[in-house]
Amino acid sequence: MKVYKSIEEFKVVKNTVVTTGTFDGVHTGHQVIIEQLKNAAKKISGESVILTFFPHPRMVLYPDDNELRLLNTIDERIEMLRSAGIDHLIIHPFSKKFSRLSSTEFVRDILVNKLNISTLVIGYDHHFGRNREGSLEHLQELAPLYDFTVEEIPAQEIQQVNISSTKVRTSLLNGEIQAANQFLGYNYFIIGTVIDGNKMGRTIGFPTANIKVEEWYKLIPAKGVYAVKVKLDGNIFDGMLNIGTRPTLKENDNESIEVNIFNFEEDIYNKEIQIEFYERIRDEQKFEELTLLKEQLEIDKQKAIQILN
Repeated sequence: MKVYKSIEEFKVVKNTVVTTGTFDGVHTGHQVIIEQLKNAAKKISGESVILTFFPHPRMVLYPDDNELRLLNTIDERIEMLRSAGIDHLIIHPFSKKFSRLSSTEFVRDILVNKLNISTLVIGYDHHFGRNREGSLEHLQELAPLYDFTVEEIPAQEIQQVNISSTKVRTSLLNGEIQAANQFLGYNYFIIGTVIDGNKMGRTIGFPTANIKVEEWYKLIPAKGVYAVKVKLDGNIFDGMLNIGTRPTLKENDNESIEVNIFNFEEDIYNKEIQIEFYERIRDEQKFEELTLLKEQLEIDKQKAIQILN
């Protein structure tokens, strides 16, 4: 897959089959669109092109709204789309100027003149251009004028329920990991660096690796204890993870992410680690003494082992 940091970098090829969107999460709905895109390209011996945007349009259009969190960092999105078998990925910098393009300008100036479009593949209810004015009907009017075809994927093919990135985000923020994973078609994950912690866990037999996620916009699921799998140095381990403020230790209000890797004692400071979420075990709790916390962690561990096996 060739990756371009803007539309201007794209080298025109014959018979481009294009789809556009933010593709946050690359969830099961997106996966249906991607398969249709690849199939359409194969039919005409063309090449598949995804035009996506970064930053997310909401971050640009509503800069004072810092609530939006994304399912993927841009690097994660690139790797997931690479794995999907796309020929070309264009990550165009989204700006207010770009957002002011009318739907006709977007089709003529971007899809036709820049991308040399042969076929456009879109999901149902697709809107584009200034104020989302462009629609399927508008595309069907413009297509014969600019000599390209439009393939729409109806809702029932994407699924009986409307899979959306917003629905996945809501599930994760509610701690509904299994629902989120079903929408995504894979286990939600975070990638971070192991940093120094207070080492309190090792005093009660549950040493933890503290994880720092660099990208502020990456969505962290709800506070609580989770059954997880840990990818580290090409190996996969079982574990349990806590997201929260460690109320039993009465340290501070800063949220931390700590994972206890089962049957593991290596020094992994400063290493990159990937955590895959399988199921939420319980809410974060405050215990009056460390012995009660230790007893609960023993119970949590057994639950996690049962879930992961």
